[in-house]
Amino acid sequence: MKIIHLDTNHPLIIEQFNELGYTNDEDYTSTKKEIEAKIHQYDGIIIRSRFSLDKDFLDKATNLKFIGRLGAGLENIDTDYAKQKGVFLAAAPEGNRNAVGEHTLGMLLSLFNKLNSADQEVRSGKWDREGNRGIELDGRTVGIIGYGNMGKAFAKKLRGFDVEVLCYDIVGGVGDENARQVGIMEFQQKVDIISLHTPQTPLTINMINEEFINAFHKPFWLLNTARGKAVVTKDLVAALKTNKILGAGLDVLEYEKSSFEDMFSDNKLPEAFEYLIQAKNVLLTPHVGGWTVESKIKLAQTVVDKVREKFA
Repeated sequence: MKIIHLDTNHPLIIEQFNELGYTNDEDYTSTKKEIEAKIHQYDGIIIRSRFSLDKDFLDKATNLKFIGRLGAGLENIDTDYAKQKGVFLAAAPEGNRNAVGEHTLGMLLSLFNKLNSADQEVRSGKWDREGNRGIELDGRTVGIIGYGNMGKAFAKKLRGFDVEVLCYDIVGGVGDENARQVGIMEFQQKVDIISLHTPQTPLTINMINEEFINAFHKPFWLLNTARGKAVVTKDLVAALKTNKILGAGLDVLEYEKSSFEDMFSDNKLPEAFEYLIQAKNVLLTPHVGGWTVESKIKLAQTVVDKVREKFA
C-alpha cells in the first residue's frame, strides 16, 4: 500500500509501515488543493488536524482504504461518507488518554491550591499565604460528562482521593468501578466539579451554556480538556462573575490555532476572553492535555497497530 503523511509524527509510524512493506510519502507543506490533485495515488492517509477531509476530498481519493488520525477525535473527517465508501478509520484515543487524565487532574489540583497565581505572586515579590489558602478535593463529588477513553482515564486518576465520582453519558452501561453512571437530574443535583470528555458532535457544540449551567443545584468548578466549542465562553464568563462557576481549567477554547494568535497580534480580543486571561480562578493551557512525550509514541503506535490488524 502507498501512504501519504500529511502531518509530522513520531518516526516509528513510518519505520513500522516500511517494515510492513508500505510505501511512505511525506508532504507537510502542500495546500489542500495540491494534495487533492494527487490523492488518487494513495491507499492510506495519516493526518492530525491539518485540514478537513470532506466529501469532495474523499471523492478524489479513489483508491483510499484507510485514514489514520493521530488523535482521539474524527471531527475533521466526514466519517459517515468515508464509511459509506468503505474507508477504514483509525483514530487513537487509547494513545493519549493517560496524558489527558493526568493533565485534567493537574489542572484541578492547581486550581484548588491556587498554584498558578501563587507562583506568579512569589515571582513578583509578593508573599501572601492567606490569599493563597487552598481547598481540598477530598469529600467532593466529581462529575464526568462523556465516559469513554478520556473520561475513564480521569476517573482512574481519582482513585487515590476520597471523592464520589459520577459519570453522565448518552450511551448506557458505561459506568465501572471508578465511576457510577447516573441520570442528568442526579448529576445536576450532586456534583461539585464537572469535567468534560466528550467528542465534538452536533449534540456537544455549545452544550455548556447558560441554561445548562443554571440547571445545577450547587456552584461548581469546570474542567474542559475535550473540545473548545463545547463551552459558550460568554456564558462561562457570566457564571464566573456570579460564582455559579467557581473556577475553570480550560485546555481548549472556542478560539484556537491561527485565529487565537491573530487575536493578539490584531488587538481583537473578544470581551469574554479578556476576562478569562485576567481571572485568577481560571487556568489556561494551549490544547496540550494529550500532548506528552509518551503520548506522541503511543498515538503513532496505536494507529500502526490498528492498520496492521485490519490489513494483515
